[in-house]
Order: sequence, then C-alpha cells, then structure tokens
Amino acid sequence: MANNTRARRKVRLSRALGLALTPKAEKYMERRPYGPGQHGRARKKQDSDYAVRLREKQRLRAQYGIREAQMTRAFEEAKRTAGQTGENLVALLEMRLDALVLRAGFARTIAQARQLVVHRHIMVNGARVDRPSFRVSEGQLIHVHERSEKMGPFQIAAAGAHRDVLPAVPAYLDVKLEALQAKLVRKPKRSEVPVTCEENLVVEYYAR
Repeated sequence: MANNTRARRKVRLSRALGLALTPKAEKYMERRPYGPGQHGRARKKQDSDYAVRLREKQRLRAQYGIREAQMTRAFEEAKRTAGQTGENLVALLEMRLDALVLRAGFARTIAQARQLVVHRHIMVNGARVDRPSFRVSEGQLIHVHERSEKMGPFQIAAAGAHRDVLPAVPAYLDVKLEALQAKLVRKPKRSEVPVTCEENLVVEYYAR
C-alpha cells in the first residue's frame, strides 16, 4: 500500500512538473499529457518569471530526489567553484553516489538507488558507503558488496534489465555491468548529464 501511495505521488509530481520522474510516471504521462487535478487540461495563464524559475529549480531537485537544504548547499558550492555556476551545480549533483548508481544501471530509479546505498550494499574503493549524498571523486570505483551480488535485484541489474528505461551510460562513467562495477573517470560535462533542466533559470532563482 505504501509503495502504491509513493508511486501515485511521483506520478502526480511528474505531471505537475511536466517530466517523468519514474518509468511508471512516463507511461502514465503518455496517456495523460497534462497537469493533475480537475483543471489540468485547462489553458493556464502566463507564468510569472519567478514561477518559471521556481518550477525549473523544482524539476532539477525532483530528478535527484533531494531536499531543499541539499540543493541550496550544492548551489553555494557551485557558486564558489570556478566556471559556470549552473554547469557546476549539475555536475556536483551528478557526482552524488546515488545518482551514479542509477546512471550505472544498478538501479531503475533514483529512489531505488538511494535505498541500495542506505542499506549498505554499495562500496566505493572497497569501503561501504551508506550516504546517498557521498561525493564520488574522479577515479573512484563504485561496486556492489560481494555478499550482495547474488541478491535478486542485483542479478536483474547485472543482466541489463534496467537499460530499457535508463539513458545510455554517459561518457564520464566506465561501467562493467555484469561485474556490477562503475568508475567515475572524470567530472561530468553538462551536455552529457541526462537531466532535463535549464540550469541558468535555477541560478537566477537562487540569485534573486
């Protein structure tokens, strides 16, 4: 029952934000490509500049499944880093452990990736890591603990079963899926990160 409730919430949020956050939401949105609620089909009035920036920030947050405080901290770090703040922000979020577990194909959704990390199935350079927000560094190896490899979800992942709903593995990851291993070979470039976001609007939201 709880899983169904969470799934419905994700579908509703996906429709409100205009992008599918889960494979189930994607199927639902194909049937109902409009917002939730009784006024979902109605033509909406023009959004204010603030509303547009707010929605873009919410879209980015939702794709990584993070809290507002985590998003704010990532933005502040991105602002202090040399280069374009928006591109830095996306790269920092993408280097989270849960995000890379998803990109590698070990999980089907960001929520499942976070659960795998929290339950201590995931290791980085031979050490267990149970913080989804852990920042993976260039050259570090992400792999499944040997005692977890035989579990059903990981056997399914190793067989490539999630590839039908996930984007192609980005170039900044070197993945050996059958071995349940992935290495972050370099910092992600914005053009390679498979998230839907106009990051400059997110920067404008926080800079207001």
